[in-house]
Amino acid sequence: MTDIFLGGHVRARQAKTTAAEAADHIQLSDILQRLAAESGPRITLRDLAVAMQDRSFGAFLVVFALPNLIPLPPGATFILGLPLIFVAWQMVASRDNRIHLPKRMGDYAFDRDSFQTLASRITPWLKRAEKLVKPRAWFVGGRLAERLIGVLALILAIVIFLPIPFGNWLPAFALAVMGFALTERDGVGLAASLVIGIASLVLVSTVIFAAGALLSLIF
Repeated sequence: MTDIFLGGHVRARQAKTTAAEAADHIQLSDILQRLAAESGPRITLRDLAVAMQDRSFGAFLVVFALPNLIPLPPGATFILGLPLIFVAWQMVASRDNRIHLPKRMGDYAFDRDSFQTLASRITPWLKRAEKLVKPRAWFVGGRLAERLIGVLALILAIVIFLPIPFGNWLPAFALAVMGFALTERDGVGLAASLVIGIASLVLVSTVIFAAGALLSLIF
């Protein structure tokens, strides 16, 4: 009888702990909206990194990948591709699970109006994705696995950076899914992002090969 009551007490305590953790968890969309509403006239990349703490790898992948999924002025993917390359490189080279921004990059700032516009455009995407992503089936056991994932992320980021016609959407989508999965420790989402990422590389390689073959026939 005592065991039954003790077991119930333990389960109740575990339930309270889980509820407290859920209450403390702040979603990426909420972080961006809070920064946009409460920040000063300028918002630096360092402000973003500090706000996202140990979720910075995944969060920065999401922040810089999602804008590539919406219509942007010509050349915008070139600008957004550089931060993605840096984040992916940090995933490979960093000794811990947080992003470290050099001073010059950390000081890069958005004016408040531009950041609010960016946040308002990607927040609906974030909120839809946050309904699907949740902690489950996590299979990444340490930094070695994270580094291997970072290698794929780096290749995808380079593809986004390059001026390949119609070549940036699918890699950007793969990185966005990867970022969400890393942030929420969603093994199913991470596996999906790896499949999408590899498929996007096959597609881009096919496009480049076909374009090369066509140019060789013309010239």
